[in-house]
Amino acid sequence: MFTIKTIANQAINSGATAVFGLIFLAGCSALPQPPARPALYDFGPGPAVQPAAERRMPQLPALTLDDIEAPGVTEGSNAVLYRLAYADAQQLRPYSQARWSQPPALLFHQRLREQLGQRRAILRPDNGAALARNPELGGRLPPVLRVELEEFSHIFTSPTDSAGVVRVRATVVDLLPEGETLRGQQVFLVRTPARTADAPGGVAALAQASTQVADEVAAWLEQALPPQRK
Repeated sequence: MFTIKTIANQAINSGATAVFGLIFLAGCSALPQPPARPALYDFGPGPAVQPAAERRMPQLPALTLDDIEAPGVTEGSNAVLYRLAYADAQQLRPYSQARWSQPPALLFHQRLREQLGQRRAILRPDNGAALARNPELGGRLPPVLRVELEEFSHIFTSPTDSAGVVRVRATVVDLLPEGETLRGQQVFLVRTPARTADAPGGVAALAQASTQVADEVAAWLEQALPPQRK
């Protein structure tokens, strides 16, 4: 038969257990949560399959595509950058929860290679010599395209209006025994309005602007490097 003292001790023990449980749960909830991982973005799946009419067009001369230079960006950085043109246009700021899957120069190199490769053979700088041994080329090295990525950022002209801005400088040269000969140089600038004033809107606009720049570079090269007449 329980005595009053026994019942009181059980009540005290139960209360202590409950209090300890509450303290434990409170302690668990106070533990630091792991930081959210930044979202990764790229330029999307690339150009669609060429229409039949374009596939029937004559192939253009082979071209060596050099590595893309990005002088204004820290080497190897994959930060998504933006500017507040209405406040401090000279400062590049990174989005904290958004990253490119690769450095922008590599992503742009891939998109440009995809576009140019639809109508011409695109070579790496280290395999141009192998192609030069092809008798059809008469022992000449193919022209070299060098590109500098001068601007690649999400620029805000107001807190609600912004655009993805891509500016590149393209230079094409011939490699001759006596040195390089300039064939042409052109600056391309594309501003694509962003649908939303945030990182997802910025990366979508930059991807679209990059594709347009690649298209414009391809069109320019068709004029700078016309097919050679046999």
